Amino acid sequence: ANPPGTRPIMNSTLDVLNSTLSSSLRFWRGTNARGSERQPARHLQLYEFEACPFCRLVREALTELDLDARIYPSPHGGRRFRPKVENLGGKQQYPYLVDPNTGESMYESADIIEYLYSEYGGRPAPTRLLRPLDVSSSLLAGITRLRAGARARPSKAPKRPLELFSFESSPYSRRVRELLCELELPYLLRNTGKARWEDLGPPVIRATLFPDLPVEGRNRTRLFKRTGRVQVPYLIDPNTRTEMFESDDIRAYLSEQYAD
Repeated sequence: ANPPGTRPIMNSTLDVLNSTLSSSLRFWRGTNARGSERQPARHLQLYEFEACPFCRLVREALTELDLDARIYPSPHGGRRFRPKVENLGGKQQYPYLVDPNTGESMYESADIIEYLYSEYGGRPAPTRLLRPLDVSSSLLAGITRLRAGARARPSKAPKRPLELFSFESSPYSRRVRELLCELELPYLLRNTGKARWEDLGPPVIRATLFPDLPVEGRNRTRLFKRTGRVQVPYLIDPNTRTEMFESDDIRAYLSEQYAD
C-alpha cells in the first residue's frame, strides 16, 4: 500500500521510461553544462520542489551554467523548509533563491534565471520571448510524472545535508530528486551536465564509441576522481558514510534510512 497522499508506485522500468518522456517533452533542456564566467564562493541556496514547472526552469539554468546549489525541498504539506521561506521572503512561493555571496534573494523563476546569467554566467540569459513555450512545455513535462516530488511524506531529518551528482534532464537522477523532495531531505546538488557532444548518451555507449576520451567538466572530473567513472545519479550520505550509484538502489536506501 502507498502512504496517504502519495502517488501509486510505478514499475521501475516504466518509471524510467516515463521520466525519459518528461525530459523529451522539455526538449532535453538541462543536459549540457556550458559553464559560467565564475563560480560563487559560497553555495547558492534554492528552495523549491521537484514537481513545480517554474522550479524546473531554474534547475535547468543551474545545470547549463554549471552551478552547484544547496537544495531545500519544499513540497506541498512540507513543514521543514516552507515556514523558513515565508519568514525570509514574506510568502510561500517557489522557487526562492538566496545568494549568500551577494545578499540577494528573490522569487520568480524568470528573475532568478536572469540573475544567475548576469551574476555568474557572463552572458545574456535566454530571451524571454521563448518563456511561454518554456513554461507550457515544463508544465506538460511535469504532468507525465503524476505529481512525483509534489507532496511531503513523513521522514527523519538528516543531521548533515546529503550530496547528489545529477543533471536536470537525467531520467534516472529525476527519480532520486523526486524522492529527496518528498522526504524533505536537504542536499548539495552537484550539477554534472554533459561537457561536450561526445558525452551524450548512456555511459555504456560513450565507453564503446569513445573509450579513450578524457573526462571533461568540473563535476564530471570530480566524480571520476572519486569513483573511477562518470555516471549519475551518485549519492553521498555523510551521515552514514554511504555512497552509491543506481537510482533504484538510492531510492531504496533513502526510503529505508529516512522515510518514517
